[in-house]
Amino acid sequence: MQLTQPELLDAYRHMRMIRAFELKLEELVATGRLIGFLHLYVGQEAVAVGVCRWLRETDVVASSHRPHGHCIAKGLDVTAMMAELYGRATGCCKGKGGSMHLSDLDKGMLGANGIVGAGIPLATGAALSAKLRRTGGVAVAFLGEGATNTGAFHESLNMAANWTLPVVYVVENNGWGEFTPAEHVLPVADVAVRAGSYAMASTIADGMDFFDVAGKAREAIERARTGRGPTLLECKTYRFKGHFIGDSLAYRSKAEAERWERRDPLARFEQRALAAGVSAAQLRAIDAAIDDRLVTAVMAAEAAPLPELAEVMRDVYAGGAA
Repeated sequence: MQLTQPELLDAYRHMRMIRAFELKLEELVATGRLIGFLHLYVGQEAVAVGVCRWLRETDVVASSHRPHGHCIAKGLDVTAMMAELYGRATGCCKGKGGSMHLSDLDKGMLGANGIVGAGIPLATGAALSAKLRRTGGVAVAFLGEGATNTGAFHESLNMAANWTLPVVYVVENNGWGEFTPAEHVLPVADVAVRAGSYAMASTIADGMDFFDVAGKAREAIERARTGRGPTLLECKTYRFKGHFIGDSLAYRSKAEAERWERRDPLARFEQRALAAGVSAAQLRAIDAAIDDRLVTAVMAAEAAPLPELAEVMRDVYAGGAA
C-alpha cells in the first residue's frame, strides 16, 4: 500500500501522539500527579491508526478497557481526554467517566468499556442502525482476544452475518488476557477462524506493521460500506507495558518482551517513511510539537475545576434530567 508524504506524516503524527500520551500518563502516575486505574496501549499503535484512518467522522467506534489509542486515532481532543483522566469538568465526559468510559459522540466514539466484550454489541447495534437508516456508515468494535470467548461476541457476529451489517470486529490479539497467556484459554491459534462459524469474512494482520493493518482494514471497511457485510480482522500485536500501570509483569519473560519490542511499530513505520522520502527532520518536528502539546494539556487539566456536586446525577438519564 502506497501513501503520499502528507498521509505518511499524518499517520506518524497519530501513532506518535498515542505513544507520547501513554508514556506521559505513566510518568504522571509515577510522580503522584495523576491517580487512577489506567491501561496503556503502548506497542499497539499501528492497529488503532491503521484502522481508523479509513473511517469517516460519522462512522462509529466502540472501545475496550484499553481505549486511549482508539480515542486519539478517532480524533478525540487530547486536552479534553487529559482533563477527563484528571476528573475535571473540562473533560470529554465532564470529569465523570475516566479512562474506561471515555467517549465523544460528536467524533463517533461510542465509548470505552470496563466490561470485557461489552463494546461488541454496541458496535453491532450501531451498524444495524446505519443499515436501517441507509446512512452509509460503518461501525468498528475493538476488542481483545479474550473477548472472543464471551457470549456477546458470538451473538453479535451471528446477527451481523445474518443481517449483512456494516461492521468490522478488530481483535487486538496481544497474547495476554490480563495475566493469562492466550493459549491457556483459547483452543485456536488464530481467533480469525471463529468467523467461519458465521460464514463471515476474516483476515489476519501483523499488528506491529501499520501498512499491513491499514491495507487489510481498508478492504474490510470498504466491504462493510458497500453492503457486503462484516469482517473479523485479527491483528497480532503486543502490549509493551503491563496490564495496568503498576503491573510488575512477573508473569512474562524478558526475552519475550524484547523479541516483540524489536518489532516496535513506530520504529518500523519510521523506516518505511524515510525510505519513501519523508525526512528525519519532519518526524522530529512532529515529535517536538506533540511533546509541547501534551505539556500544555497537563497544565490545562491540573488548572481546570472539578465537577460541581450538583452535576453528579446529570447525564445519567436521557435528556439530562436527574
